Amino acid sequence: MKALKLCTFMILGIISSGIMMAQQKSDWSVKPYGFIRTDYVFDSRKTANVREYQVNLYPLDKNLDANGEDINASLSSSLLAITSRFGLKVKGKKVWGAKTAAVIEGDFFGNTELNKSVKSTGSIGLLRLRHAYVKLDWAKTSLLLGQTWNPSFITDVYPGVANFNVGIMFNPFGRSAQIKLTQQITPHLDFVAVAYKDREFSAPIANEGHFNSGSTNSILPVFHGQLKYKKDHITAGIAGEYQSIKPTTVSNGLVSNERVNSAHLLAYFKYQNDKIIAKAYGLTGGNMHHLVMLGGYASYTKTNGQEAYQPIRTSSAWVDISSANKKIAPGMFFGYTQLSGAERDQHNKFTDVHGRGLGARMIDNVWRVSGRVHFKQNKFSVVPEIEYTSATFGDIDDNVKANANPSTVGNVRVSATAVYRF
Repeated sequence: MKALKLCTFMILGIISSGIMMAQQKSDWSVKPYGFIRTDYVFDSRKTANVREYQVNLYPLDKNLDANGEDINASLSSSLLAITSRFGLKVKGKKVWGAKTAAVIEGDFFGNTELNKSVKSTGSIGLLRLRHAYVKLDWAKTSLLLGQTWNPSFITDVYPGVANFNVGIMFNPFGRSAQIKLTQQITPHLDFVAVAYKDREFSAPIANEGHFNSGSTNSILPVFHGQLKYKKDHITAGIAGEYQSIKPTTVSNGLVSNERVNSAHLLAYFKYQNDKIIAKAYGLTGGNMHHLVMLGGYASYTKTNGQEAYQPIRTSSAWVDISSANKKIAPGMFFGYTQLSGAERDQHNKFTDVHGRGLGARMIDNVWRVSGRVHFKQNKFSVVPEIEYTSATFGDIDDNVKANANPSTVGNVRVSATAVYRF
């Protein structure tokens, strides 16, 4: 413990010295930033969640005990500060005629979950890397190298909810190491091309695979192309993405070259003036598990006993409307997402599913509505929020659809968030 404290003080000392030295040179600047955040959360029902209920996905299906009582109809609450974060923004000398900038950012959200079977807390409360990238910026072209937001997460157009899930399952989410090229076509229109690899936010694990094996076994990155328009009060764009993963290299004792090939399309829109902020987003595609969406892929057994795969289709849409007032800003969010099954031919029957919201009982659709009021004073803000999430489950059929014995459950989440930014 003493060694850890000493190491921490040494690192802080080095960073502080580096900042002071950098700021003494006109060609360099280092700016620390971040916030201290505390969230209180109450849920009326058990949910699929991460990090001790900090991020809720959907309410769990009914699970009746011997007395006919629903085990998942249970209240819960949490009070956490693990989403507090800090980072450094660095600017330096030009490289090959380009302005240079870099960002490194972390928080205490951790990378692994609570493991009840071994009484482990996972990595919750420990430092996690969020962003780490360098950006070269020419007059009309920019190149980003490193880890930052997945390109389907649009930093100009995402839900303004207080919940730390930021509209997850309705809006794509995640960060990845990437090469991102942005080219200005006109003063108001950009083309964005990205090649990235999954890491923390990964594809589902196949029966003979392991964490992130789908990405590491594939020599192909994920390819993303986007057109983005921005002028005055309007921001809008369309994008497409192609992914080809290789879940495992061995299946049934034989070398496997089976892949999951999938794509998705999206469109987004934002209108903002000094009174109102209105946003909308739509998405459809297959195997979007790495974007923290519902779905993944289904598997079937070939004649040689090996596992082969088909992506499961998912669609989602959301709208968010809020006040642009700088002190008191109410807002509302509505999102809807649905699983639409997987394509198969008459000779193959799916034997397993891999992903989110899947199983013998699987999700058909999820919708959410929430309301919030954002109170802001200087760098301090408080946001009370209430949301209702509904999920409809059903028995899985041969096409990976929830078509039998439907059951709908709902969860009320009440939260309060306090943030101090620096």
